[in-house]
Amino acid sequence: MKKRYIIGDLHFGHSAMVDRFGRPFSSVDEMNLIIIQNWNNIVTPIDRVYLLGDVSMNRKYLNLCSHLNGKKVLIKGNHDIFRLKDYLPYFEDIRSYIIEDWIVVSHMPILLGDGGKFIGNIHAHVHSNDINDDRYINVSAERVNYTPVLLEDMKQILFDRFPKKL
Repeated sequence: MKKRYIIGDLHFGHSAMVDRFGRPFSSVDEMNLIIIQNWNNIVTPIDRVYLLGDVSMNRKYLNLCSHLNGKKVLIKGNHDIFRLKDYLPYFEDIRSYIIEDWIVVSHMPILLGDGGKFIGNIHAHVHSNDINDDRYINVSAERVNYTPVLLEDMKQILFDRFPKKL
């Protein structure tokens, strides 16, 4: 059965993620390899993965996406600065965000406001930092052990917290 996964902020090839920002890898090559292995250990070729931005800051590392199982949808992030044609070989769709079941899925956290129409926001961008608000779920790679997580599980967390919209 097809599953849907979600993760953000892979930062393939970005050595500063290891050197300055403390990702627990001995090198950027090890980081790239572990992320690919973790991904492929759970994602099958028929699954869909929503990648919440910041694939790579260097175009030459985009090709690592060809090693990732599944049908991939890119929700562009602030570091996804290349032309659309550079991403198209690796992603079946590219979007700025998606909305599903009163939940916004985006790269950056969005301002939900009070009493709004959405119950929550699944996002990346802030890496290991969290927003002190139960309406937000951070799926940056650091927060999900560098492994995609099931989108339905993240949605269920929000439904459990805010059942009135169901």
